[in-house]
Amino acid sequence: MPLRSMVAMASPVLLLVIVALCALLGAGEARERESVVGTSAFRSRATDPNMEVKFDFSPFLIQYKSGRVQRFMGTTFTPPSLDARTGVASKDVVVDQATGLRARIYRPSRGAVIGGGGKRLPVLLYFHGGAFVVESAFDPVYHGYLNALTAKANVVAVSVNYRLAPEHPLPAAYDDAWAALQWVVDNARRGGGGGGGGEPWLAKHGDVSRLFLAGDSAGGNIAHNLAMRAGQQQQHPSFLLAGRAAAPAIRGVALLDPYFLGRYVSPGAERAWGFICAGKYGTGHPYVNPAAALPASAWRALPPGRVLMTVSGNDRLGPFQRAYVDALRGSEWRGEARLYVTPGEGHCYFLNYLNSPKAAAHMATLAAFINGS
Repeated sequence: MPLRSMVAMASPVLLLVIVALCALLGAGEARERESVVGTSAFRSRATDPNMEVKFDFSPFLIQYKSGRVQRFMGTTFTPPSLDARTGVASKDVVVDQATGLRARIYRPSRGAVIGGGGKRLPVLLYFHGGAFVVESAFDPVYHGYLNALTAKANVVAVSVNYRLAPEHPLPAAYDDAWAALQWVVDNARRGGGGGGGGEPWLAKHGDVSRLFLAGDSAGGNIAHNLAMRAGQQQQHPSFLLAGRAAAPAIRGVALLDPYFLGRYVSPGAERAWGFICAGKYGTGHPYVNPAAALPASAWRALPPGRVLMTVSGNDRLGPFQRAYVDALRGSEWRGEARLYVTPGEGHCYFLNYLNSPKAAAHMATLAAFINGS
């Protein structure tokens, strides 16, 4: 019997049951349609190279099979400025047009410069952290940190915005660091020679004979490898640096919770390093494991000045950082190594808590290191 006829003949109670049944059947069909659509969408995402994950490097980024990279941090741009709190001025410069390498320069307040009697200031070349894959020299955290450090240490600071993996796997960041070092030295020397033509802040205020390298996390790794490369160049004067036979004299290297690994690392850490360098270097390579990979004699290439290693007590990289200092002290290097430990803090805590007593003590230690005490 047709449903319409059943409805016409039905009692009021039966009518309600039939209506409810129709509604239930309709809802079931709707859910079935939604399920089909949802399954179709899922299958579409699973086969879409823009959505299919190639490498999950959370919490930093995800790379998809299409090559698209989605970063979850370090993408905010803060413009250069005159910092109201410290009086430090900053500006952005292009270091290498070919690669797009840029940097942000910081100059202390005019009062601090004048108060120094017009003497040239130490030059600090700084490299930000971020596991080689995120962050930038223009990030609000690093902008604030460099403002404070420039004021505290009374230096001309150059914060380098090196290229990031995976679009530019290592050694791209190392090559950018080398280019930045040459650029800084060349611009400061052009001012010191009286001929002018260099970047004004470096040419007028920078003393390249008091050159320091520093960086946190991945930036600390970069600072170490740059110092080694500069030292190796000094040992081979036939290899020219920007047309000169002598490399710049690096007075000190500050490694702030640097990114080093050791012989025994987790599978995740091993995969991450392989992602950063596109599989070119193993975790036993001197780039990331100098403590184990470099013989005692190889450390002679490190500029014979001073090294400051800072370690945060709760940093899982702490054992590798300490091993670096032990290897350095036990090598044929001729400099002075200092280990500064902050108990109870995590990796690079000092970047985000500038006003805390521990962060203030950390920065005071770094400033004193640069100024020779």
